[in-house]
Amino acid sequence: MTSPLTHPAAPSPAVRWTPRLWGTLLVLCAAMFLDALDVSMVGVALPSIGSDLHLSTSTLQWIVSGYILGYGGLLLLGGRTADLLGRRQVFLVALGVFALASLLGGLVDSGPLLIASRFVKGLSAAFTAPAGLSIITTTFPEGPLRNRALSIYTTCAATGFSMGLVLSGLLTEASWRFTMLLPAPIALIALAAGLKLLPRSAREENHAGYDIPGAVLGTASMLLLVYTVVQAPEAGWASARTLLSFLAVAVLLIAFVLVERRSPSPLIRLGVLRSGSQVRAQLGAIAFFGSYVGFQFLTTLYMQSLLGWSALQTALAFLPAGALVAVSSTKVGAIVDRFGTPRLIALGFAFMALGYALFLRVDLDPVYAAVVLPSMLLIGAACALVFPSLNIQATNGVEDHEQGMVSGLLNTSVQVGGALFLAVVTAVVTAGAPAHATPQAVLDSYRPGFLVVMGIALAGLLITLTGLRDGRSGPSVVVARSASAVREAEAERVAVRD
Repeated sequence: MTSPLTHPAAPSPAVRWTPRLWGTLLVLCAAMFLDALDVSMVGVALPSIGSDLHLSTSTLQWIVSGYILGYGGLLLLGGRTADLLGRRQVFLVALGVFALASLLGGLVDSGPLLIASRFVKGLSAAFTAPAGLSIITTTFPEGPLRNRALSIYTTCAATGFSMGLVLSGLLTEASWRFTMLLPAPIALIALAAGLKLLPRSAREENHAGYDIPGAVLGTASMLLLVYTVVQAPEAGWASARTLLSFLAVAVLLIAFVLVERRSPSPLIRLGVLRSGSQVRAQLGAIAFFGSYVGFQFLTTLYMQSLLGWSALQTALAFLPAGALVAVSSTKVGAIVDRFGTPRLIALGFAFMALGYALFLRVDLDPVYAAVVLPSMLLIGAACALVFPSLNIQATNGVEDHEQGMVSGLLNTSVQVGGALFLAVVTAVVTAGAPAHATPQAVLDSYRPGFLVVMGIALAGLLITLTGLRDGRSGPSVVVARSASAVREAEAERVAVRD
């Protein structure tokens, strides 16, 4: 396997997209749209859910955390399953489960059942996300064609997130159940279209069995990590429970690495991480989503709790960022072809850090156009540049039979980054909570959290800049290849010698 092509691609002849190819992309975009829609809609509905089902604040947290546990914990398994059992089959089955869980989530009358439905939705998304991304990367050839497809794909994610914010504000006014039910018919329509349009994919042949120990250890370590991070603010970061949980995560991860190094058919081929551009893509995904989730959390509290804005007003305040992504992301593929992914990711992280810095100017009576809007536009521009570029950088140069694995790894980085840094930001704000909660004192307690968010974005920028430095040496670097590729190369050399 060669390293991802992080440099400008050579010009290639235009390729005409057939209606079937467009249909395939739209089905995959619909699943990504639903994932983003679901994540953004549930937050605004939580107060109504708690009131209707008589749930405590700690129980309400699990409506969000349950989804994260299912999604973040099973992504590695989902990506490898798509490679082994067939991407089309895994995608369609998981999409059907997502539709059913959405339906159940809107009909249940108890907190535990709602949390269970959210966990199942997260689990199904852990299979649709890497399967869908790997279908794109194996259907569209590497280069301008794939870059264009990925930019459209990520635009749908941004559009889903933005629409989810607005729809949640509108639907919750009628009933929170509509926010749970809305994804079901969309998923069923996408499922029906996918049965006709998605290309059939063969199961991986000649693999050396299934890495059951690796799947168990990898899934257990991710589940425990996400669970520990989510619970740490409540239990205490220095509590025995939290420290022992992190120790258990470390033990599971060490055992996972040892198993993967010895497995003939590993869940993750560790040689992939010998590529500097691949590592930078994974770390960039952690910093990108971690900083944004922390920012959105604090900004939502600031707007609703301190400024007294409604859920709909808050959603509309975020809308310019999402709208900018939706409008501009389709152009990113062509820009990547010209400038390469590292430059765009670095520029995006710079925009993001600047947007967070500008937001530090907010007070208890902000002028939206002069204070909030510039930050939202900068953050929107950053998302438009960074997210598609990270997807392109992580999947370029990867052999087809490993696309699901790399896609699962990238999505795992995104989810774990979001859970980890949201917990860190929450802990920082909680530690500075004032004894006398005047509005100004509460706002002052938020500022260290915004500084942490800005620091995470700057860390992402520094990581990306190392890629610009390394990129001066040449167009690409050959890294460790899979065992099968090494054997094939050796056989070719023997044949030539004989």
